[in-house]
Amino acid sequence: MTSPLTSVALFHLGPVPITTGVVVAWVIMAVLVIGSILVTRHLSLIPSASQAVFELIVDTVDGQIRDTMRVEPGPYRSFIGTLFVFIFVSNWSSLVPGVEPPTAHLETDAALALIVFVAVIWFGIRAGGVRGYLATFAFPNPVMIPLNFIESLTRTFSLLVRLFGNVMSGVFVIGIVLSLAGLLVPIPLMALDLLTGAVQAYIFAVLAMVFIAGTVSEGQPAPDTSKQRTPP
Repeated sequence: MTSPLTSVALFHLGPVPITTGVVVAWVIMAVLVIGSILVTRHLSLIPSASQAVFELIVDTVDGQIRDTMRVEPGPYRSFIGTLFVFIFVSNWSSLVPGVEPPTAHLETDAALALIVFVAVIWFGIRAGGVRGYLATFAFPNPVMIPLNFIESLTRTFSLLVRLFGNVMSGVFVIGIVLSLAGLLVPIPLMALDLLTGAVQAYIFAVLAMVFIAGTVSEGQPAPDTSKQRTPP
């Protein structure tokens, strides 16, 4: 069995190697994009069964954003929802025979962690401007600037390690058991692996919300109290 840290290139786009995980990720993204277009083409005030299911998913995402970030979900719904759905579908793509989840590959998880890192910066700047975002590194006092900067890097790395370790280990263990015990024995492990995949998608999305909320709240400008009048 090959090392889980290595990926075999299927082909190259110039100097860039394209691995199996990248191809599967592209396929999943295409399926999600096409599916979302088909689902939203015929929306109605009286929802069908499928529309009701998707509305329930959106409402659940909105509720989680409100509970976690303490903000209105509108500006964050698309990013958090897309992040969760992609990771969830990627983790469960192991149900397709012969398909290894792209989240079991280091390059996919690194890309997802990098996207969250950039999103934290983007939402932080949008909430408080460049000055307000940079001021978050000095919270609660300027002595914390080096530590806060290191924290922004290490928490991104922790996202990568957590998702990669949990998904890869599940695939790796099932592969070993399957090679030793036959087809039926790994079924309970596969069910547990699917549950783990759903939980990891949820945790990844929640952590992204926590990181964004921390930057947005710390970057908000302080209320101007200079014009407040003292009551007589």
